Amino acid sequence: MEEKLAQRPASCIKIVLFGPESTGKTTLSEDLARHYQEPMVKEYMREYLQEVWNSEKRICEPKDIIPIAEGQMEAENRLSEEAEELLICDTNLLELKVYSKAYYDGYCDPQLLKHALNNHYHLYFLTYIDVPWTPDDLRDKPHDREEMFQRFQKALELHQKPYFILKGDREVRFNNAVKKIDQLIKEKNREF
Repeated sequence: MEEKLAQRPASCIKIVLFGPESTGKTTLSEDLARHYQEPMVKEYMREYLQEVWNSEKRICEPKDIIPIAEGQMEAENRLSEEAEELLICDTNLLELKVYSKAYYDGYCDPQLLKHALNNHYHLYFLTYIDVPWTPDDLRDKPHDREEMFQRFQKALELHQKPYFILKGDREVRFNNAVKKIDQLIKEKNREF
């Protein structure tokens, strides 16, 4: 298990879209991947849980967390080898850690916690709750958006992760994200 949760070294810049459900992470991830013509790591948790919901009509349980984390890291490690300069991640293990603690009375599997804190990303885009809530089979906290946003922000601050809050409509968020990413690319190119 430990090996499956480990982030392999990569030469690309890694960006994470991070925040509560229904805050535009996937849409922005897709927009950024298309703009930079670079790979995007999809949110494996959504794929996994949709399959569980469709087949068993049940919600996420603690036993699901590690398989979700392993699937997320498999995709990230594989796609980081394909990235030329940039990898856009529509979530990561730290997000899974925040959800685990929120849903399971403060519990987070120690292996997940270890890797969530050790894995490196150049920047987290924390998506704010100023976009409309969009319901689906898996989303369940439309009235707890502020509390969940605070949990995500607190995790970034507690673990000293570099982040930038994205607010506004799709275009504003996209433009602000592009400015930050372009700055990171420029800084990386100066190093070489």
